Amino acid sequence: MKSLDTELTIRDFVAGDEIAFRRLNEEWIRRHFVMEPKDEVAFADPQSTILNRGGRILFAVQEGEIVGCCALLAMRPGEFEVAKMAVAESSRRSGVGRRLLTQVIEAARASGARRLYLETNQKLTAAIRLYESIGFQHIPPERVTPSPYVRADVYMELEFTTSS
Repeated sequence: MKSLDTELTIRDFVAGDEIAFRRLNEEWIRRHFVMEPKDEVAFADPQSTILNRGGRILFAVQEGEIVGCCALLAMRPGEFEVAKMAVAESSRRSGVGRRLLTQVIEAARASGARRLYLETNQKLTAAIRLYESIGFQHIPPERVTPSPYVRADVYMELEFTTSS
């Protein structure tokens, strides 16, 4: 396991990152679930499916190696979905996920977001604990919009308070 003693940088997607984006996400998806059609669409062309639609993809880089990623998918004005978050097995439990998620939240806030939304699965307890520790709240069942992902069974949101 790598530690954050070596410098960790967070940067935006650049051409060529498609391979790392797919590899990192496929690793955890195939370990716990199966790839779904919506995964294939996102990984086939993240430029068109995420970036060109007003989203962003951030990468965590340590010692020149991409060790994590997370996407912000534009939902509607002021709202983004936090999606496709993954950290390489060798970098888990070292703070990479927390740093990456914190940067994603700050990027969303800087772009004027009022709300972040995410879907996950109850099997991913470490991820859920991370989201909860950063302030994401579970969405009550009556407010949940059905997901296109079969594996989604936990729904969370983070609302930003506006200061007046």
